[in-house]
Amino acid sequence: MIKPVPEDFPRDVTPSSLAGAHPKLAGRLIDGKFVVGLTEEERFERWDICEDLAQQLVGVARREASKYPENSRDVTLERLRRGIEGKQWTSSVETDWLMVRLRSLLEW
Repeated sequence: MIKPVPEDFPRDVTPSSLAGAHPKLAGRLIDGKFVVGLTEEERFERWDICEDLAQQLVGVARREASKYPENSRDVTLERLRRGIEGKQWTSSVETDWLMVRLRSLLEW
């Protein structure tokens, strides 16, 4: 059974800014329809990547916390966040969600 994407997972991970005086939406033509933001399939794929990464980072966070006991949990999570951002695996809003999810999994 496929898990549903949590409601708090971002829907639009790449907001667009288009030049001009009038408001515009950046869309894509998919199967004859203009789509703004992620399709449900794309959103599931992005969530699946972020959830998998969060699960993998639980062990990393615990090892970091053990290795550097002088650091607070917030410092440990911030170090992990900088590492994720440096690799550019996720968008900014996905990284925000990922860090909340990681904190929840760690029960920190």
